Amino acid sequence: MKKEILALLVVVACWGPTLQANDWINAPISEVQKAAEQGDADAQLLLGVKYEQGKGVAQDDKQAVAWYRKAAEQGDVDAQGRLGVMYLHGRGVAQDDKQAATWLRKAAEQGDVDAQLLLGAMYVNGRGVAQDYKQAVAWYRKAAEQGNVDAQFRLGGMYFQGRGVAQDDKQAVAWFRKAAEQGNADAQLMLGVMYDKGRGVAQDDKQSYAWFSSAAANGYSDAVKGRDIMAKRLTPAALAEGQQLATRYFEQYRPK
Repeated sequence: MKKEILALLVVVACWGPTLQANDWINAPISEVQKAAEQGDADAQLLLGVKYEQGKGVAQDDKQAVAWYRKAAEQGDVDAQGRLGVMYLHGRGVAQDDKQAATWLRKAAEQGDVDAQLLLGAMYVNGRGVAQDYKQAVAWYRKAAEQGNVDAQFRLGGMYFQGRGVAQDDKQAVAWFRKAAEQGNADAQLMLGVMYDKGRGVAQDDKQSYAWFSSAAANGYSDAVKGRDIMAKRLTPAALAEGQQLATRYFEQYRPK
């Protein structure tokens, strides 16, 4: 769903000269409309995006849904994901969690990382599907293994809590670290907690201080308390080292 529409594969248009997907940004809307009406899934997807965003046409969620549906029914993964999100939020269509889950599943099964993340969350919350933590873990893992930072953090949380998977602090730390190193402040906070408590890692006040500091610098206000507690535990020399470490983490692991 986050994929750029203009990075789609070559489009074999059914009218006039063949257009490439990356030529469509300059193509008249009439050409895109014509291709969409002739059944070109890429054109249908692009037209749906234009209607959703109000670019080149009047913003119209119902039209966006209509064109996403046509492309989705042809198996277009981006259209399936976008249609699922429209159902999830009730945009251009009556809000329907079951329909959202149906279309997100189709996209997720084709490898769409955002759909995998959303489907995992739906299983956690029992929205549109029966609550199932094991299924949530499975979909979070698929997204996390593709590098999705939110999925990495959530998968770490599932290991931390033992939901849908055997409780495992080392695995929790491993996934929190992957997310933290992509700048996720929640994961940085949790690494601070894990180092403070010695869960899944050797207890280390200096590391705890550095990760709490990184989370605080990235806007997580709750991390300030943890950072200050750690600062009081450290000797002046260790605190100076911790501050240097925190600066390195902050500079190296900024949000992406």
